[in-house]
Amino acid sequence: MSFLAFLAADDVTKTPSKFWPEGYEMLFGIPASVIVFFLLWKFAGPTVKKGMAGRTAKIQAELDAGEADRVEADAEAAKIRQAKGDIASERARLLADADTQAAALLEDGRARLEQEVAELETRAAADLTAAAARSGDELRAEIARLSSAAVDHVVTGSLDDATHQALIEGFIAGVGASAGAST
Repeated sequence: MSFLAFLAADDVTKTPSKFWPEGYEMLFGIPASVIVFFLLWKFAGPTVKKGMAGRTAKIQAELDAGEADRVEADAEAAKIRQAKGDIASERARLLADADTQAAALLEDGRARLEQEVAELETRAAADLTAAAARSGDELRAEIARLSSAAVDHVVTGSLDDATHQALIEGFIAGVGASAGAST
């Protein structure tokens, strides 16, 4: 077998083993892989480790914040429940105060109304008395006027001029005497 036959028998597209690559591939591939893995371990490993630790710390901080928020919400809920109980007692106290004030206001209003009614009745009685007196005075004045007119009519018809003149002078003298007495 010649060298050319040996090369011709060997197909370069096929490996001699099903599981292992060619020797030269292993000669360059294994050290290259070791170098890449070493560099990844040396430089990328701490960065990945740091990133994972940061992520863990961030998640832990979020969990702690969530727990703190839950505790705060529970405390707030307890305050609200307590305040709700206080609201009921405060409402009852305010309603009782309002009822007391309403009763006092109603009593005060009734007292003022009774006082005003009494004052109005007193004023009405005084007004009635004054009106009665006024109407009596007006009636007397009207009677006097009508009497005077009737007397004038009767006197004028029955008096002569001399008697009429004497009556006027007597009246003037009486008025003058009463005017002199009042000064």
